[in-house]
Amino acid sequence: MAQPLIEVKNLTKTFDGHPVLDGVDFTLHEGEVLSIIGKSGVGKSVLLKHVIGLLTPDEGRVLFRGRPIDGLTARQKKAYLGKISYMFQNNALFNSLTVQENVAMPLRYNPSVEREHIPDRVMDHLDQMELRDAARKYPAELSGGMQKRVALARALVTQPDIVLFDEPTTGQDPIRKNAILSMIAAHQQKSHFSAILISHDLPDVFFISNTVLALYEGRVIFDGSPEEFDQFDHPFRSEFVQSLELLQQELNGLYSRRQFKIRYQTDLFHNPQNVAYTVAVFMLEDRQRMTEALGHPATQELIAAMGTFINKHFSDVGGFSTRYSAAAFVTVLPFAEMDEARRLIEAFVDDLTTSGVARLARVRPADGTCAAPVEIAISAGLAQGKAQIALGEVIASARENQATIARFNVACREKKE
Repeated sequence: MAQPLIEVKNLTKTFDGHPVLDGVDFTLHEGEVLSIIGKSGVGKSVLLKHVIGLLTPDEGRVLFRGRPIDGLTARQKKAYLGKISYMFQNNALFNSLTVQENVAMPLRYNPSVEREHIPDRVMDHLDQMELRDAARKYPAELSGGMQKRVALARALVTQPDIVLFDEPTTGQDPIRKNAILSMIAAHQQKSHFSAILISHDLPDVFFISNTVLALYEGRVIFDGSPEEFDQFDHPFRSEFVQSLELLQQELNGLYSRRQFKIRYQTDLFHNPQNVAYTVAVFMLEDRQRMTEALGHPATQELIAAMGTFINKHFSDVGGFSTRYSAAAFVTVLPFAEMDEARRLIEAFVDDLTTSGVARLARVRPADGTCAAPVEIAISAGLAQGKAQIALGEVIASARENQATIARFNVACREKKE
């Protein structure tokens, strides 16, 4: 395995006799998104400040490519910090500067960026965050969600190798939280930066993470994949997952993935009869293209509306659903053979293409529309399951069988000159 980009070894920090971090260890690899979860006050922000060198540990070390950062020369330390961008929890925008000036600030202190290129790079990032119209406004004139996007644009404008996100979605509604995470994921896939993202209350963080680190009472109690976290047995997990489930229900009324598995195991897996069931996987196709045309917030509204519609339609016939990935949903139809499931899907398509599409198509971007509408396509796949077959295998089979079941148009984002 390649050498880690950043290593934290036995990091310990105490404030006023109170231990905040107690022997914390973790690694961040090139191109990885590491999410640190835990309740407020457990030391997540303190941990990030050690990584960037704003705090010095009582014990332990932070290493960059195998070298302790406290042993770097002034020149090496400057080069290290030049690779890192930090998105602060409270945004840390300068109220006396316009949005454009706030985003430009880190470029003005970067000797590798030519001055004449700064305005174009800034406006390019403001476009990506749907903030061009706010370029000459001041932070106090913006909503909380827009301020978050300004802070995100500023964090990414230097094209950093490493980005540290300190609670990037704090204080946002569920749709905006998902939109901000969608922006982070899109930029990470495009630029391939490595990231550490801390959060205490967001389920959808798992959709963009390679690794999850759980902090509890100053210690790391879990370090693994989001899928492995599903099997993690600890009081913290139950406490944390309950808060996630409340947010998941707030978003679209769907079961959380944990609740979905419990329902599956209760109704089907532990059923003594060898009854069949059918799994349906629904997906909003080509999410990246939609995001480019509609913007992140409108795309997230569309995904949430789709989830709500799926949940309502199939719960009426005994089905139960969950959000499976960023733009995919899984529905289990208990005791349904394939022929019956196909009829249920046909009824769903009829409902979707009449009242359903009309409701979904009401989604509009906040910054206007343009002449060419964006085509939205929804696909679905079916697979038969039985208790002795792992649910994951059935879902994988359903995804292989996916085909487009509905198309409709929504107005696209106005192109800014």
